[in-house]
Amino acid sequence: MPLIFLDVETTDLGEKARIVQLAYKHSETKEVVYELFRPSCEISYGSMAVHHITNEMVQGMPAFDGSVCQKKLMELLGENFLVAHNAAFDMSVLKTEGVASNRFIDTLQVSKHLVESEQYSLQFLRYFLKLNVQGVSQPAAHDALADVLVLESLYDHLRNLVREKHDLSDEASIVAKMEQLTKMPVLERFFRFGKYKGRLFSEIAEKDPKYLQWLFESEMAKPEHEQNPNLVLTLKTHLN
Repeated sequence: MPLIFLDVETTDLGEKARIVQLAYKHSETKEVVYELFRPSCEISYGSMAVHHITNEMVQGMPAFDGSVCQKKLMELLGENFLVAHNAAFDMSVLKTEGVASNRFIDTLQVSKHLVESEQYSLQFLRYFLKLNVQGVSQPAAHDALADVLVLESLYDHLRNLVREKHDLSDEASIVAKMEQLTKMPVLERFFRFGKYKGRLFSEIAEKDPKYLQWLFESEMAKPEHEQNPNLVLTLKTHLN
């Protein structure tokens, strides 16, 4: 079953983020695309500090809108699974750029179901799981192609965990289970934000339940598509 492993680097992390670098790899044809694009807005300094792509570096590059890459991705993602780490962000950026994805697997969410870890960033899991990354000797963080290669290795690791845990043999069933896990909320153990960052939810439920109640009400006040399902499930569980 064809999979499109994809990663983007962007102008910023907000709702209006635009693509400055994109890479993807086709699981069956092994085709690799790796390109820089000139965005319609300036790259923020915060983003430059992460991916080291400057406005000067993309000044002479083509725009993503109307590019061959955009048209190809429209075709590929209309028929195949997108695989990304924190897929919601990549899909949001692609949607802003005119590319929609119908089916996807989020290795971040699947990892939370299958791997006991203190962190779930792509690069943390790369070292924590001792992933064998093929293609480059030392893939750098926050380069779209390097992240795609780590992503592919992480997917293979998770695929094997799913196969063993759920006693699945055929590829279609494994992919279907990973898609199911992607959509299934999971309990968070630690706060990953705010004044209790790094502390256990169970600890704060005893120490400061009013904070959990406030956080729950704040999350539920958001439009449904903006709510964090993992956070909602976790807060409901501890408040009850």
